[in-house]
Amino acid sequence: MRIRSRLLALTFLTGIAVLFAGPALAADTGNLASQVDAVFSPYAKPASPGCALAVIQDGRIAYEKGYGLASLEHGVPITPQTVFDIGSTSKQFTAASILLLVQDGKLSLDDDVHKLIPELPDYGTPVTLRHLLHHTSGVRDYINLMVFGGINVEDWTTDDDALAVLARQKKLDFKPGDEHSYSNSGYFLLSLVVKRASGKPLRQFAQERIFGPLGMTSTRYLDDHSEVVPRRAASYAPGEDGRFKVRTSNWEQTGDGGVQTTVEDLAKWDQNFYAPKVGGPWLVEQLQTTGTLNSGEAIPYARGLVVSRFRGLRRVAHGGAWAGYRAQLMRFPDQRFSVITLCNLASTNPTLLAQQVAALYLAGQLQAAAPPPAPAKTPAIGPAEDLARYAGTFWGPATDAVHRLIARDGKLFLSRRSGDDYELVPAGEGRFEIRLPGSDPVVLLLQPAAAGAPRELRITSPGEPADVYREVQPATLKPEELAAYAGTYTSEELDAIWTIRAEAGHLVVRGKRGASAPLESAFADAFQGPAGLMRFARDGQGKVTGFLVGAGRARDLRFTRTGS
Repeated sequence: MRIRSRLLALTFLTGIAVLFAGPALAADTGNLASQVDAVFSPYAKPASPGCALAVIQDGRIAYEKGYGLASLEHGVPITPQTVFDIGSTSKQFTAASILLLVQDGKLSLDDDVHKLIPELPDYGTPVTLRHLLHHTSGVRDYINLMVFGGINVEDWTTDDDALAVLARQKKLDFKPGDEHSYSNSGYFLLSLVVKRASGKPLRQFAQERIFGPLGMTSTRYLDDHSEVVPRRAASYAPGEDGRFKVRTSNWEQTGDGGVQTTVEDLAKWDQNFYAPKVGGPWLVEQLQTTGTLNSGEAIPYARGLVVSRFRGLRRVAHGGAWAGYRAQLMRFPDQRFSVITLCNLASTNPTLLAQQVAALYLAGQLQAAAPPPAPAKTPAIGPAEDLARYAGTFWGPATDAVHRLIARDGKLFLSRRSGDDYELVPAGEGRFEIRLPGSDPVVLLLQPAAAGAPRELRITSPGEPADVYREVQPATLKPEELAAYAGTYTSEELDAIWTIRAEAGHLVVRGKRGASAPLESAFADAFQGPAGLMRFARDGQGKVTGFLVGAGRARDLRFTRTGS
């Protein structure tokens, strides 16, 4: 599946590695409750944010508990009745609302979104509700667009702000249906579709058709940032000084997120997948129907849910992250077993926590985790000076990601700007592997240069096609050369002005607000900055005229030079 970028899979694989490397809890047949508590022990301590947990077996809550504090300011503990913002875990409720309107005969999944949202630009091709549901629309992610435009998550923003930035976009990132690229814009737009098709805001529609009928009395879409939400946990992140910091958001858009709920209410929604009071069996089936690309290739993303496998068992799940909140609702439908983990600390990993809990309860049914790889018997690649011939800088035109192969201390590493370095294990001439416990290796294949073409690096994550990166030559610029990039640049699509200055032998960029950030030379006329890779353009006289910036979910945003 064409999910950008493949190397994001490394984060997931690292989580699996931690799961494998952790205590062998599943092998212990002792008290399950104490073993589960051990999983959450890092948060069950004084003055720490934490998580709420619910374990569901055969339609009932088998275990629930709160760990840590809902409010550090007031010392209020987290309980199973504590309310959390669940971020993107909300998407399944937006999808369900759309499907209920399809069931009512008011919508079709093949409706062009312009039918109900004519404010969007004409893309020259239909973008359907089906595309939006499966993240195959090509519509740029409005969160990236708003942040690039100088809006912080702490700011007060509304539906009108989000729709305005989408209406300014000149093009899609790709032809609808050609790729799968997660975009919050799709589900925000679906919230407007619900409002215009039903005559009711998504909040009211979901309350009347989903939350109310299921008795989810502590659940709502929050579309008013000033509203008081009883029993809601505050939101935190770890600070550089070791103390916790408050993380808040005043965005009022919903659809892609916005649901406030508890683990106990989510257990009622989970039960609807076995005894559907809302939508009947048809809704349950439709929510779990995965998407298909134009090529006929299947993707694991269904409608607000991801359908996959975990250690041999079918899994239906979706995580969420917003401000300092983190969430995961993970269901194993064939075992009638689910784990719900909601947290109020940005550094938590509720997916990993849920997997650890599932490994305890389903120990007898899960396939064994893959053991750590045995010491590799791989071809020697020669002395250190030979290793250097593999080093280089590689750029992915489709992802705008830059990766480096670095020879260091007699080893070769894949280095990313995020600071992550992965050791590469030689597996044959030009072939290397990133080996993490509990998973198949990520394979890197370095192909020699062809006539008139640079070397190519192909990176293949488990179960994925290869991403292709071509070699580029790093650029070392003199101070007078850096000055050529200094100036003021404007983006109509973002309604933003960025200023670039040359300072003390390097470039810095500053947007509408915040401190200046350094730009790091990647290759000729390309710099890596806080928003992603910036690729500069020149006119026939060699003068810099503007740049394109791309960062995963929003590609090739154009800035034009408007001042020096």
